[in-house]
Amino acid sequence: MLIAIVSSSLDPAGTAIRKSLLSMLGTDGSEDIVYGGHTLRFFETEDRLIYENNLDERTGADLVIFISRHTSKNPFPALTVHVTGNYGDAALGGEPQSLAAAAPEWMHAVLNELNKKTPTDYRVSYEVTHHGPTDLKTPSFFVEIGSSEKEWADENAAKAVASSLLEVLSAGSVSGIRIIGFGGNHYAARETETALNSNAAFGHIVHTRNIPLIDRAMVAQMIERTSADAAYIDKKALKGEDVRKIEELISETGLPLLSEGELRSISGLEWNTYLEIRKIAGAGVPGCHVEVRNLKGAGVPETFQVDRELILEAIKADKRDFFNNVDKIPVVYLYSADGNFQPIFISYKENRLQLINALITLCVKILRKGRGTTVEGDLLTLKKTRLDPRKAAELGIKKGPLLGELASGREVEVDGRKISPSMVLTVEEKTLRIPGLEGYL
Repeated sequence: MLIAIVSSSLDPAGTAIRKSLLSMLGTDGSEDIVYGGHTLRFFETEDRLIYENNLDERTGADLVIFISRHTSKNPFPALTVHVTGNYGDAALGGEPQSLAAAAPEWMHAVLNELNKKTPTDYRVSYEVTHHGPTDLKTPSFFVEIGSSEKEWADENAAKAVASSLLEVLSAGSVSGIRIIGFGGNHYAARETETALNSNAAFGHIVHTRNIPLIDRAMVAQMIERTSADAAYIDKKALKGEDVRKIEELISETGLPLLSEGELRSISGLEWNTYLEIRKIAGAGVPGCHVEVRNLKGAGVPETFQVDRELILEAIKADKRDFFNNVDKIPVVYLYSADGNFQPIFISYKENRLQLINALITLCVKILRKGRGTTVEGDLLTLKKTRLDPRKAAELGIKKGPLLGELASGREVEVDGRKISPSMVLTVEEKTLRIPGLEGYL
C-alpha cells in the first residue's frame, strides 16, 4: 500500500510531527521509504491543508494521512483523529454537503495507540467530521496536536503522534467494525470511549448541532464514504425526536444500529459471525435484541433451548445468580422487542451439548438452594410457601404491619385471637422432569 503523509509548511504541529517521523525513520523525506510492508511518501504543501484539493491525483496514494495542528476556542492539550467533510456549508474548505472517504480502521488503530503513548495532561479523542478537503475518494484522516502554540511546539506530543503512527504502520494491517456515529460534542466523547474499549472503528461522526442537516442522501453518503458495517447513536446527546428521526433513516438503509454495550460485547466476534447470529435470532424472535456473552472468534452459530420452565424458575429464584453465571458462558441470549428475556440461546454448533449441560447444572444448583425443593429420580419438585391475602382478610388482617409480621414467620394477635403464619399460608407445588437429573446434582 502506498501511504501519503501530508503536512503544511505553514503548520507548526504538522512540521514537528513530520520532523519526528523522519528522524525515527532515518530519512530526509525526499524519497519513498518501505516500512511495515507499506511504501511511505512524504508531501509538504505551502497552503493550509483544509484547502488542498485533488490530493488523490497528486499523491497517487492508497491512503492519505494528514499531520496537523488542532485549534479550539477553549484550548487544552489534545491529540485527535478525524475525517473531513461538510454536512452543511463549506466555511473551512471543501464543498458543501460533501464528505471525504474515511479510513475508520486506521483511525481506530491510531486513536488506541495515541491513548497508550499520550503525554501527561493530554486528552485523546476523535473529532466529529468537519472542514475540507472533501473531494478525496482515497481513504484519509487527520491526526492532530492541539490546541495552542504551546502544544504545537511540544516535542513530546510530536513524538507521541509519530511513534503512534509508526506503531500502527509496522503492524501491516488494521481491522475493526466500521461505524458511522450520530450525536455528541466536537470531541465525540461517547464514540471515543466506545472505540477505546471495543473494535468499533468510527468513520464519519455528526455533531449534535448538525443533526437537523441529516437526511436520506447524507446518511447514504456517510455509509458509502465510511464503508460502514453499522451505525451508532449517542442517545444521551440528542432529543427524543432527533433519535427517532435517525433511527428511521438508518432502518431504511438496512444497516444494523448498535448500542455502546453491543459494540463492546461483540468485539471478540468476527463481524460476519455476528451478522449470522442476528439473522438466526431474528428468525426465531422477530425484532429481538441480542446479548453476546463471552462468545469469541468465528464459528457456525445455531440456536438451542433448555426446558423453558426450568430456566424461568431459576430466574425467579435468583435472577442475579443466574445472569452472573450465564455471563461467563460463551453464549448469546435474546430479549424480545418489548424487553422480555427469552429462554432461547445461540452459540457455536460444537458447544451445544456442553452449554446445555452447563445451563441445566446452573438452574438445578440455583433451585436446590430453595427450601422445600426435593429430587426423586428425574423429577425436581419445587414447593413454594406464600402468604394468601384472601385467608388473611378472612381472619381480619389487612395489608400493613401485621401482615408483615406473619410474612416474617411471627405470630400476631387480632382482637385477642392469636394467628400463626401457617393459618394464612398457601403451599404451591411444581414438578419439573429433567432427564438424567442425577447427573446435574
